[in-house]
Amino acid sequence: MDALYTAAATANGREGRAVSSDGRIDLALAPPPALGGNGEGTNPEQLFAAGYAACFASAMQSVGRRMKVDIEDVSVTAEVSIGKDDTGFGLAVVMRIELPEALEGETGRKLVEATHAYCPYSKATRGNIEVELVIE
Repeated sequence: MDALYTAAATANGREGRAVSSDGRIDLALAPPPALGGNGEGTNPEQLFAAGYAACFASAMQSVGRRMKVDIEDVSVTAEVSIGKDDTGFGLAVVMRIELPEALEGETGRKLVEATHAYCPYSKATRGNIEVELVIE
């Protein structure tokens, strides 16, 4: 891959801080109450959900232009779950894509599937974690 941009961030665990190399991100980290924490900070699952939702929405803009469909009123929500699996812990994602009425049906489904094939986050997760696409 010919890298166009590289982001760097440093963290020291689920209880501590996450800081990007440019200082724009400087967040307190804390496990959510469901994992025994106090919830008084963000957590890796929230950060992953925000990144995946933003990337998928951006990818949908590119795919929408190619398909010549208007995606102005599209909204993407990523729900990232963490749970126990055979080797310790694993992740699962539900991508909730809100489409306007004009994109309901086959066109919307093709748009979402093409976006999932194009999105870098979707490519990175493919075959590694379960990703469910839900069109709303």
